[in-house]
Amino acid sequence: MSKVSAGPATANSAGVGAPEYWDDACKHLARRDRVLKKLIPKFGEARLRSRGDAFTTLARSIVGQQISVKAAQSVWDRYAAAVGGVATHLPPADVQALPVPRMREAGLSARKCEYLLALAHHFSESRVHVAQWQAMDDEAIITELVAIRGIGRWTAEMFLIFHLMRPNVMPLDDLGLLKGISLNYFSGEPVSRAEAREVGEAWAPFRSVATWYIWRSLDPLPVEY
Repeated sequence: MSKVSAGPATANSAGVGAPEYWDDACKHLARRDRVLKKLIPKFGEARLRSRGDAFTTLARSIVGQQISVKAAQSVWDRYAAAVGGVATHLPPADVQALPVPRMREAGLSARKCEYLLALAHHFSESRVHVAQWQAMDDEAIITELVAIRGIGRWTAEMFLIFHLMRPNVMPLDDLGLLKGISLNYFSGEPVSRAEAREVGEAWAPFRSVATWYIWRSLDPLPVEY
């Protein structure tokens, strides 16, 4: 369980909402890990950014489940337009008001429609403790989020990384992370979750930052939720 809290985000040239701990994390990782020492400089001033509110970040994560980044962006743009909001902010009430057939026309599966409506219901009924999340540890937030239909551990971990910008999250169920570790540390040989976890031991307390750079090694275009 991570109890390292993220520092406040700052608006700077590296990206609006970049976490204050980022530069310190990069220095730490470069000292501890030979792969990251070479990898980090390749991406210059690129940083993790948070670009939406809590509800919208979770909704984007649901839309992106089990499809490519490019496909997810296309579906999200159509869905946001159908709701009538901007891509970075969709009010839960507006999501609930959109008829399911319109949601399906945007490219969402029937199951994802159900998940988005369940998420909107939890937020509208204040069943999630948004105001308390900054004071809660990672596992407590994950436990609260996975109680919502359609949100599993991976989605909750994406939320911790991309919205709350917690520094020490390692999403071991993420196929991109496992592939990146395979290519960068094991010459392309398949790796188990246990082997990946062992690699990540050297990354603490900045596993989120290391994960972000491993993702970048596969796709230089940053993923944002």
